[in-house]
Amino acid sequence: MGNGIAHTFAQYGFTVSLIDVNYKALEQAVETISKNLDKQIKKGVIDEQQKAATLGNIKIYTDLQTGAQNADLVVEAATENRDIKLNLFKQLSNICSTDTILASNTSSISITEIAAITKHPENVIGMHFMNPVPLMKLVEVIKGKETSKEVTAMIMKLARQLDKVPVEVNDAPGFVANRILMPMINEAIYTLDENVSGVEEIDTVMKLGMAHPMGPLQLADFIGLDVCLAILNVLYTGFNDKKYTPCPLLVNMVTEGRLGVKSGNGFYKYTAGSKELVVADRFS
Repeated sequence: MGNGIAHTFAQYGFTVSLIDVNYKALEQAVETISKNLDKQIKKGVIDEQQKAATLGNIKIYTDLQTGAQNADLVVEAATENRDIKLNLFKQLSNICSTDTILASNTSSISITEIAAITKHPENVIGMHFMNPVPLMKLVEVIKGKETSKEVTAMIMKLARQLDKVPVEVNDAPGFVANRILMPMINEAIYTLDENVSGVEEIDTVMKLGMAHPMGPLQLADFIGLDVCLAILNVLYTGFNDKKYTPCPLLVNMVTEGRLGVKSGNGFYKYTAGSKELVVADRFS
């Protein structure tokens, strides 16, 4: 998500500091951005000059203070872990100026809770991009209880400058997208676990019957099963409702390291260079 967000801002002329504690991860991120820009060139979306300009707008840093101290906007895209995000925002609140907008790409964690750890909660907001960021139009703009109207208006305008469609949302567990999406994915996993039908069959029903471009199990693999589990846990805790209880099969798969695309194995198995969708051996 981080490299996709950096790609998008840089493509639209913004100077971007891409920050990670791991320098190799930063190098891989720039390589990924370059490859994705090449795909855009092949599709006629941009040309070589625009690619060069986009890459020229990105600088990489392993030190948070050096990378973020002069930022007008910070978009945090760390892993979906409450403690990691709170720690980052506490640091950013001390590093950045009083006018800097601090945005989180969190897909479920409370913006109000994140803002409470900062010195200026009125400048904290959710900016939830969809993956892959350069292609997907939606941005959920999540207002915390203290988020100012001015900051909300600025982020709505900024999202439109990125050729996105922003949707204003109030702070609640899972917001809109994942409050609706994750129970569906969880129910699809229960349907598989209870042997109602197979992986490919479940996805086919949703693709052909409900006009979904991707079935829920394939989508779960794409999102990352660990991320799905983290979001469901936030929903379960936030609403204290057993209907959000993660399916035991999902819990077991995450424990086993079967995380989907990122690990090469989930409900489907993924081979580098292959676009063929093959059901994982344990489900075939």
